[in-house]
Amino acid sequence: MAAETEIEWMKLTFAELNARAAADALVIVPVASLEQHGPHLATGVDIVCATGVAHRVAHRMMAEGRPVVVTPCVWTGLAEHHVPFGGTVTLDFEAFSAVLRGVVRSAVRAGFKRVMLLNGHGGNAEAVAVVGGECQAEFGIAVAAGTYWHLAGDAFAPILERQSTVLHACEAETSMMMALMPEALRADRLADAHGPHSTRPEGQPAAMIRRRSFKEITPSGVVGDARAASAAKGEALLAAASERIAEELANTRLWG
Repeated sequence: MAAETEIEWMKLTFAELNARAAADALVIVPVASLEQHGPHLATGVDIVCATGVAHRVAHRMMAEGRPVVVTPCVWTGLAEHHVPFGGTVTLDFEAFSAVLRGVVRSAVRAGFKRVMLLNGHGGNAEAVAVVGGECQAEFGIAVAAGTYWHLAGDAFAPILERQSTVLHACEAETSMMMALMPEALRADRLADAHGPHSTRPEGQPAAMIRRRSFKEITPSGVVGDARAASAAKGEALLAAASERIAEELANTRLWG
């Protein structure tokens, strides 16, 4: 791929990145987690999906003449609630915040003035928003933060059969993995890949946050029903997310 159309930071030279910064390119930082995803998916789901969405958003933006660059994924986050299953790597908030602040600080020192922290793990959502605000205040640049399925809004609902948005190791995530990394799927375990459709006990309002061990909520590690997943749905979800988020990030009033 020619440097003019390349979107990955790690595939560009320092001179090419300097030119991208001079053109007021947006830096997208995918943020994820390495954690259990039920009996049927490898642990890297959030890494793969966050990166996949970020890359597709960036390609759309570049095709529209909007300069952008995507860093490698911040691959570990806040996943204490998945630890009891095993196979999970987690940080405390101080370490997670320090990593994100270091990445944003580096982007600032490289000359960039706009950063989007694009999160792909539910357990990171509040923390990413807080760190984004702190970075903006400290470094004096525009920093936005959001979780890709929250940013996609209602775009996923028409594509899915058994849920309206991303849950966990569910129809949505399994479909996207079928499209992005099919070798991460254990098809022989798909029949066991279902669980409750919420992490909240009866009576807990959606606006109230209290993390619980997934081991207590879902014996399979799944929230939702992955048995309805397909690669075609995955491609449709990725297209819907990238279209919606690219449009949102192109809004000049966001960065003013």
